[in-house]
Amino acid sequence: MAQVSSGELDDRVLGRTWTVRLDAAARGTAAVRVSCSRPACLPERLPTAAAGRTNAVAHLKAHLKAIAGPRPDAFCVCKAEGCQAHNLSRRDERPERGEPWRCGGPVVLAIVTDREGRWWRAMECCSRCAAATPGAKTVATAPPAPRKGNAADGGGVPAAADRTRAGVAALEDTAVLFSDNANSASSTARSGDPAPPPPRSGPLPRARAATSASASPAAAAAPRGTKPWGKIGQRTVPQNLRPDVLRVELIELGDAFRAYQQRAEPDLALLATLHERKARAFALWADVTRTEALREEAERAEKAARTTRAMHANRAHRPTCGDTDATGPQVEWLLTRGQAVHARAVLDHVQDHSPHPEAEVRLAVLMLTLRAARAGTGNVTGQDLTGWLAGDAEPVLERLVTGDWLRLSCTVAQALASRPEDAVAFTVPTLLPDRPRPFAFGKTSRSKISGWAQKAVGDRKLRKKKLGPATRLLALYAAAHSRPDGQLGPEQDGGLHLDRLSAFCALPAEEIGEQAELLVTADWFSEADTSQDRLRARLSERVLPLSGLL
Repeated sequence: MAQVSSGELDDRVLGRTWTVRLDAAARGTAAVRVSCSRPACLPERLPTAAAGRTNAVAHLKAHLKAIAGPRPDAFCVCKAEGCQAHNLSRRDERPERGEPWRCGGPVVLAIVTDREGRWWRAMECCSRCAAATPGAKTVATAPPAPRKGNAADGGGVPAAADRTRAGVAALEDTAVLFSDNANSASSTARSGDPAPPPPRSGPLPRARAATSASASPAAAAAPRGTKPWGKIGQRTVPQNLRPDVLRVELIELGDAFRAYQQRAEPDLALLATLHERKARAFALWADVTRTEALREEAERAEKAARTTRAMHANRAHRPTCGDTDATGPQVEWLLTRGQAVHARAVLDHVQDHSPHPEAEVRLAVLMLTLRAARAGTGNVTGQDLTGWLAGDAEPVLERLVTGDWLRLSCTVAQALASRPEDAVAFTVPTLLPDRPRPFAFGKTSRSKISGWAQKAVGDRKLRKKKLGPATRLLALYAAAHSRPDGQLGPEQDGGLHLDRLSAFCALPAEEIGEQAELLVTADWFSEADTSQDRLRARLSERVLPLSGLL
């Protein structure tokens, strides 16, 4: 690679770069070696490639977190290393290559990696070089360099480190501007400034426009007579944007999002709060400037906030005692809330479209429907069938095949004798794509819901107690209609109606209490009560991951 003399680098500082590599540690083993281009970093040996990639990414993040961000006076490190664009720009004897390459734009911190995940590189360069580098992703942008000769009268801009600290301080302060519980930080507003118009989403705090010095730590870090500079997403916040409280909020939000990206662990609740603040701020920005693109960005941020809240709710855990402060043991749910809604839709469909009302037939129809829900076809083994129905498998299959609800690629006897390596293909004609589709979920959700039902029906304690199809249907229906704390039914109702359970499980209502007691002995319910025509029960901690997250 061609080298550039020090005279070609002007009087600016050379950009920094770090390269973290992942290489095989030894032949014949899965171990890998993680090495860094910085001399002070020693190589590390990891047992697997996955562990090596995790360590390499964490190592690069540690380097990025240790610096104050890109420096506005840094020189493109790619030019110092003689990249192709800069090399071609110096070949005057080849004018057919086009005009010489010229750097331009603010200095950025860019990340480049290969598709195979074998190396990661961070570098300081201009924004034009970052855009021209294949696969480069900009993670931070330096503010414009301060004008020479104006340092005494405040002609510069706040440093990246000051703005980053201001963004972190704003995140740690729960009473930031534009939050729903703004406090005295907004009471120092200048009385002469006009109040901003109300945003389209979310309440606006009763605060008038504050000066940049009193409204935010970022503004306080700026020299007197200047306004803080900032960027959110790919948009630069105008320095003349009014009101000041909106401009300061946008600057703080940009710094807060960048600070969030440097976190070692995700915090979905914090990220949802940031998206909500962004939605309110961009809605007000759109009202002030009458820019439709800003309003679309506000709507996208509002959707992102809802999605992130849902993800947080899916990953959240609650103690089994039902307390709402989430201090109990962590639970890894098998279904998301959306998948649980689809699971309940399948249960309702099976109840309405089962060809026979008997519990053993309904259980087989349910499990086969989940296998064929997407395309009307699926695979099944003899172990599956006997695990669901035990000795009833053969007569149930005969009834389904005779009634043309099920079509097998072989005889019933051959299906019962099939092994996992030679599964039997089957078709459910009512679920074929040429007919109206009863379900709206995708391939991944179908697999998740089918696995969830298999875990419930094939639970080892249910098998050990030799509980019948009706009891297993009751266990599955109860799990699908339980809350995260394990209680059955919605909070306002408190339990499940016995007549609904009776209709689904093909059991007389007076026998549900007896079956619920069997589930208590199998450690499926921790408690159960059937008074007042309702089943009030709680899932045991053992089966809490099967909850339907009502």
